[in-house]
Amino acid sequence: MHDKTTEVHWHEPKAGENAGHGKFKRQPLPYDRFMEAEGVPVYRGIGVKRVQDLPLAPWPRLGGRGSYIQLYGTEGLWGSYVVEVPAAGALNVERHLYEKYVLVIEGRGTTEVWQEGQTKPQVFEWQPFSMFSIPLNAYHRIVNASNSPALMLCGTTAPNMINLVDSLEFVFNCPFNFTNRYSGDDNYFKPSDDIEPDPIRGLAMRRTNFIPDICRAELPLDNRRSPGYRRIEPNMAGSRFYVWLAQHETGRYSKAHKHASSAVLLCIQGKGYTYTWPAAFGTTPWKDGNADKVLQQEYEPVGMVSAAPMSGDWFHQHFGVSKGGLRLMAWHGANNQRANKAGVPGEQLLDYGAIDLKKGGNAIPYHEEDPAIRKEFEAAVAKEGAVSRMEPERYVAPKE
Repeated sequence: MHDKTTEVHWHEPKAGENAGHGKFKRQPLPYDRFMEAEGVPVYRGIGVKRVQDLPLAPWPRLGGRGSYIQLYGTEGLWGSYVVEVPAAGALNVERHLYEKYVLVIEGRGTTEVWQEGQTKPQVFEWQPFSMFSIPLNAYHRIVNASNSPALMLCGTTAPNMINLVDSLEFVFNCPFNFTNRYSGDDNYFKPSDDIEPDPIRGLAMRRTNFIPDICRAELPLDNRRSPGYRRIEPNMAGSRFYVWLAQHETGRYSKAHKHASSAVLLCIQGKGYTYTWPAAFGTTPWKDGNADKVLQQEYEPVGMVSAAPMSGDWFHQHFGVSKGGLRLMAWHGANNQRANKAGVPGEQLLDYGAIDLKKGGNAIPYHEEDPAIRKEFEAAVAKEGAVSRMEPERYVAPKE
């Protein structure tokens, strides 16, 4: 029996037929609709050479100009945007039930932070390549102290919250104070240089809510991705948003490795490119006639690339070609890095991306990578007036 008040009726399939259309188009989620309603451009792709070159439009909610960035593979996992703060002006006051990391690209100024009920905000100064995290649901205002516009790149967990609750009123106007995240302590935004092992994998970690200049930040030796590789994990504002900062030495490049989608690399210093391709095409796609399946993204400061776009499980490999080292930052969003994903508590895991394939990991050792990679890299560094420091012995299989 049909409801006469509806115009479209559902009909039960006949015997041997399936219900539904079979083919259908993916529908926009609440966060997609939110971005479109904001009235600023939404950039989608595997990456962007420089976010400074993205088109900006007036953004009434924030009080500046900006553009959303939703790279392939990050949909629903985390979001980002670039925003311009007016010269000698400020963005509007914000408060929201999602986490936010802020990287200053251009300009100098201050940020004011306070909780519901506090009469005096905490204030700290920032400059180019300062990075900080806004405590969850804290009021904040970003003020530009210079006579030219400031530019900032922000990463957020807005898609997680907006898609879950589908109520902008709740996300932007909840009065709850997360005192476990932000106590209002006078030293909350005082930089800390102390390094400790992260509690899960034992990698170098720095608990600090503000880094004055990520270009000058000390990076301990790590060695997992390339010879002389340095890396640290900033742990900010009690955030679940996972971030790391690293550097490859001049003339050296990362081993290829694979994992699920969500990781986006930001070029902080240097110049380079990333190759990424579906793992289904193997470890030597050029040699096997699948070069057309390999995607490449070039970048300069501040460029971005989705390391494992689309549905994930893509190999990806990062190359610095300029005379200086390649300093990168990775943003994963909340609970997306494999060590932080949900699973059976206590199960044994491996640092797969740092372990070679034949040893149970997901990394391609240099001696097993496609020969085209080395050839391309040597040509690229030579073009920039640099020299490859990938010694021949790197490509020799170790003795069993």
